[in-house]
Formats: sequence, C-alpha cells, structure tokens
Amino acid sequence: MSAVSTPSPLPASARRDAEATKAAILKAARHLLARHAHADITLKAVAERAGVSPPLVLKYFGNKDALFARVMSFEADADALLDAPLDVLGRHMVHQVLASQSQQGADPLLRIVFAPLHGEQGDILRANFRTQVTERLAARLTGPDAGLRAELAVGMLLGLGVMYGIARGAHARGAPVDDVVDRYAPALQAHLTPGAGTQPS
Repeated sequence: MSAVSTPSPLPASARRDAEATKAAILKAARHLLARHAHADITLKAVAERAGVSPPLVLKYFGNKDALFARVMSFEADADALLDAPLDVLGRHMVHQVLASQSQQGADPLLRIVFAPLHGEQGDILRANFRTQVTERLAARLTGPDAGLRAELAVGMLLGLGVMYGIARGAHARGAPVDDVVDRYAPALQAHLTPGAGTQPS
C-alpha cells in the first residue's frame, strides 16, 4: 500500500533564496537602467548581471515591462529615504544616499538622472519620481513654498549622489561618511525646516 503524499510547504531557506534572487534581479535591472536606454536592455542582460537564468527572471517578474515597472518605482526607496522625524530628516537623507552608494553601490535616487535616455519610459520615471519622492517630501513640510523647498532639497541629494557615485569624487569618497553628513546635512535641513537653527547631531 503506497502512502499518499501531500505537498510540503516551501522551506524557509527556499523562501529566503527566492527573495534574494528577486532582489538581485531588481538590482541588476536598476544598474542597467542607470547606464543604458530602456529599449537596449534585454532580459538576458539582466539575468547575466544578476547571475541567474533568463527563465528565472520571467518566473519572478513575468516580462520585461513588469520588471521595469518595478524598477521605475521609487516607492520603496522613498520609504527608506523619508524614514526619520522632520527635525533630523536632512541628516538621515544624506546618510541614506551615501550609505547606499558606499555599501551597496546603488543610489536610491540616481535613476532619475538617466531619464532622458529612456524616451517614453523616461516620462514614467519622471512622473514616479515627482509623485513618489518630491511631492511626498513636500507633503511633510510646513510653512510656505513647501514644493520649492522639497525640490531644492532633493536636488541637493541628487548633486551629492552624482559627485559620489558617477563623478566618483576622490575627496568625497575618501572621507568618512559621517564627516560628509556633518558638512552637507545642515544645508539640506535648512530647506526642510527653515529658521529652525542647527539640526541635532
């Protein structure tokens, strides 16, 4: 008499592996999107950079459009970028950009710099960036000109990201992250809470 088998739940290690694989695919797609036009990026190139097979990319994301819809969203990046009280948000944002660059080799914002490469997809990238990052930050600010102040603050972050991650400024990259944060954050915080004085350290 043969035993009846029932499907066993996916082991925790397999679930972790699946999440790690999806994260690697997204990271690879972001890397390529920051360096090549959307139309020139193939799923094969994404798979090779992620160290997986093209069918695995399809398994997790379905198709190229679905994958890049995820890559062009800034929602998760904005969650991390804005995860601090307003009175210390400038310091947190600067640290987040530098830590992402120095530890992960990725910047949560820099994809927007390459929007002109992507044609119609670049318009989607811009719209997402505006609503998911800049307007979301503006909604947290009080006082006059919140939209302008949010755009100026985000512009400062982008400039720092370009110098650190694209121009690869030797002095900025050679300095301790906390030193750069100490120097850069007060000017950014001045847009977020004008007239509030020096932000706490």
